[in-house]
Amino acid sequence: MQLKDIAAVITGGSSGLGAATAELLASQGARVTLFDMNEEAGQAQAARIGGLFKKVNVTDAASVAEALDAAQEKHGVARVLVNCAGIVIGARTVGREATPHPLDQFRKVIEVNLIGSFNCIAQFAARLSRAEPLGEERGVIVNTASVAAFDGQIGQAAYAASKGGVVGMTLPIARDLAQSGIRVVTIAPGIFWTPMMAGMPKDVQDSLGKQVPFPSRLGKPEEYAQMVQSIVNNPMLNGETIRLDGAIRMPPR
Repeated sequence: MQLKDIAAVITGGSSGLGAATAELLASQGARVTLFDMNEEAGQAQAARIGGLFKKVNVTDAASVAEALDAAQEKHGVARVLVNCAGIVIGARTVGREATPHPLDQFRKVIEVNLIGSFNCIAQFAARLSRAEPLGEERGVIVNTASVAAFDGQIGQAAYAASKGGVVGMTLPIARDLAQSGIRVVTIAPGIFWTPMMAGMPKDVQDSLGKQVPFPSRLGKPEEYAQMVQSIVNNPMLNGETIRLDGAIRMPPR
């Protein structure tokens, strides 16, 4: 599938991986709608790329449905969905004073990263399945997992579980949607430069980058975006999780 004149929806599109993806897709002629909770950054990013912004809570069915309706009214039926919305909360299973991991924190990470992704997938695919095919397919869904799904570190039980769930549902959803000609692929990034990473001291960033075998640096959001573009363009990529990590395998801490 080529991106020119294709409608695309990107969750978490106001910053980081989502923002870089929005910029690349828009530069290829896609009509992009950004979903995010950060309204100020989202409106600014949409203005930069000539797209549409909608404030969306991905865990809320009504919020996602309303935003998809608005995106379709503005740009036509969306053929590409990129799920980048997510949160990170770090806590050990048992804390320093023998306190259990707060259950509400664990639940929130699962709700946003896993259930939020599935909510967007199901509602997006339901609309797209009613559209006419473009050649041999109708569209593409790209999810964002993490190498934490495979190499979860100390304090990452909730995050690793949420991203492991995204990996685990990739193949069955691809099989579910095969009859509709909708592909599903997940990217599992390694250590990438994101707004969260930007808040860390430079020496910490450099130290993390050196852990990557090659290239020994932090991943660039633009490199994630390039992978999204490759997935969209290659019709045989389906039902797979692709590690985008410079060959890193994360240590326990």
